[in-house]
Amino acid sequence: MKSFDTSWHFFSRWRFVLPRLWLSVAALLLASSGHDQVSELEKIKARGHLIMLTLNGATTYYLGAEGETGFEFELAGAFAEFIGVPLEVVTLDHPQALKRALKLGQGDFIAAGLPSPIDDPRLTSGPVYETVAPMVVYRQGSPRPNSLEELNGGSIALLDGKGYDELLLDNGATVTGLEWSVAADSSIEDLFDAISREQVNYTIADSNVVELNRRFFPAIGVAFELEPKMNLAWVIREEQTPSLSTSLDAFFDQIQSNNQLAEIKAHHYQSDSSYEPVGTFTFMDQVSARLPALKSLFEQAAEQVDLDWALLAAVGYQESHWDPKAVSPTGVRGVMMLTQRTAGQLGVDNRLDPAQSILGGARYLRSMLDRLPERIQMPDRLYLALAAYNIGLGHLEDARVITQRQGKDPDRWIDVKQHLPLLTQERWFSQTRYGYARGYEAVSYVSNIRTFYEILLWMDQREHPLLTAMQDSVEPDTLPGLSPD
Repeated sequence: MKSFDTSWHFFSRWRFVLPRLWLSVAALLLASSGHDQVSELEKIKARGHLIMLTLNGATTYYLGAEGETGFEFELAGAFAEFIGVPLEVVTLDHPQALKRALKLGQGDFIAAGLPSPIDDPRLTSGPVYETVAPMVVYRQGSPRPNSLEELNGGSIALLDGKGYDELLLDNGATVTGLEWSVAADSSIEDLFDAISREQVNYTIADSNVVELNRRFFPAIGVAFELEPKMNLAWVIREEQTPSLSTSLDAFFDQIQSNNQLAEIKAHHYQSDSSYEPVGTFTFMDQVSARLPALKSLFEQAAEQVDLDWALLAAVGYQESHWDPKAVSPTGVRGVMMLTQRTAGQLGVDNRLDPAQSILGGARYLRSMLDRLPERIQMPDRLYLALAAYNIGLGHLEDARVITQRQGKDPDRWIDVKQHLPLLTQERWFSQTRYGYARGYEAVSYVSNIRTFYEILLWMDQREHPLLTAMQDSVEPDTLPGLSPD
């Protein structure tokens, strides 16, 4: 989740030009000296790092609040560890650009969710690690179509360049009465948002993408699947066989047999309750069941960092539903769901200790508030700090830059929140320092916390009995989750 300082990141599509030039020169020298039988794997180990070519996006690679992340990135990191070298990442903006770069020797493999087998005589696919199905997505609560024919009379928006229009026709879709549009400058998150707002009826997305986004767009649902399903695999040059392909085979055999592949998928695709939509009934139930035992800890932390206890409690509910033992698939844990790295920077040695977690989260939020420009006033300062708490200060600054370029005020939340979702669109995030980010998530995150905060303030001002009924019934040191982190 949180990174105490993301200022060291510098996002660039071509971060590793010199290593790649070295690789090309080294290959020429080896060939000219008669050592052309050196295997691809030996060349990688001699160079000292593995170069991954990928796209910047939610399922591949991006800078999250705690640093570099993404399903393909974590999988590639495991492979780099398997062969015993560090991983370097090069991002490009289109699958065709990835293929060109690989054929020119500017990377060792492509990890970008490309279909297998690859349609290029100079390239070959590695082992299949996932099978996805194209899914027709609709808004839950509206009539659910069960076939392509039942889409008629509605509107469907499709991503550009994915071939979904051809897929519909290949499946025998009759388009009479169906309003088509191809969203050339949109991301899949934009289309899910449009469906949630009832601006469009349907879209098509691969099953792994739907699974990744459903917790952020709870209104969307799957109507039905389309055929054919698609296998995903990494891509290497044909000339890199057999040494590199043999290593890939061994690696994927190992991570499938020891469940590491399943664990990596769970980290990135498994639902996370911290981003559930606001549910007043559930919230009030937890106010009664969990908050009284933690309220004094929120009050103590709030006093130390000069913030409102109810604000910290609202953040804690959004993060963990006030569960001291909460652990997410990505390894963040505790009431305030801190990463191990951030916890160390904040002096938290046991994230499952609610007192330490709450104080650590409070200090982190205070740091976000203090690092924003002094001219930004409340409450915009608070809303921007909350967004930075969720998405990282670097991504927030990218959104503020875009906001200013669009002629809006980068110091006002009402303007910035309109531009945060643009960080999911390649034409926008390609112009930023930190690249792709889940801007929709940050907007939802702030909105939820504002709702929880307002409810807690209302209850606190009226000395609501739910806040005090169990105040002294549970001592902090008897709370669950006090074992070492």
